[in-house]
Amino acid sequence: MIERCKKAIEAWLKGIGLELKPSKTRVVNTLEKLDGQKPGFDFLGFNIRQYKVSKNNSGKRRKGFKTLIKPNKESIQHHKDRIKEVVNQGKAKNQLAIINELNPIIRGWCNYYSAGISSQAFKYLTHFTVQTLMKWARRRHPKKSLHWIYRKYFGIHENYQWVFMKEKARVLRHSETPIKRWVKVTQDRSPYDGDWVYWSTRMGRHPEVNKKTAYLLNQQKGRCTHCGLRFNMDDLMEIHHIDQNHRNNKWDNLTLIHRHCHDEVHKTSA
Repeated sequence: MIERCKKAIEAWLKGIGLELKPSKTRVVNTLEKLDGQKPGFDFLGFNIRQYKVSKNNSGKRRKGFKTLIKPNKESIQHHKDRIKEVVNQGKAKNQLAIINELNPIIRGWCNYYSAGISSQAFKYLTHFTVQTLMKWARRRHPKKSLHWIYRKYFGIHENYQWVFMKEKARVLRHSETPIKRWVKVTQDRSPYDGDWVYWSTRMGRHPEVNKKTAYLLNQQKGRCTHCGLRFNMDDLMEIHHIDQNHRNNKWDNLTLIHRHCHDEVHKTSA
């Protein structure tokens, strides 16, 4: 079937003067070896492969395998090389400069892979980053003990002891990035169906909704923070200022609630 699809695509592309690039096109099995090739394939920095598991652990369809999408080895190695490059080029830089250079790199890489099965890769890279920064610190103070170096350059953050930090600035840990699974759009949904509550909750924006409401719907996962019920299109909503100061429009002071919940909150506070 796959080979027939490939031939059909090649025939269609030939008619418009295009062709599949042989070096980037191959047929593989995602579960077992095929013609000596390892199972699975790499695409856009991810490794896509199926793993055999018991039928009881393979979901509702009980197929006996699971499909896992992970960061591939080349992407992990490239990220490691980038971290080493920044640290090695910063031999004469101070700690704060290293932190400011590493954080955008770590944040961007982790955000890209946060939708996949990446927790093990994140833990490994957290450990690798700490080791790399420890080598940087030991090079600067070859005659000092590890305990002295730890006290000068590292601290504790959220029960993790090896955090490269200076006062409030710190290097982000890969492992603190939350894994957010991609949620499939339900079959009957469309961006043009007028359901602005659903699309604002999913995307954090919608042309028919103001920026604040759409953002708060997304952050609150479509639920009222007062009663906990989901918003519907027919519901009346209010943006509530938590400290009741209407001049304080910072995001952490705003929450979206039903209008009747808003009346109840102010009635209680009065």
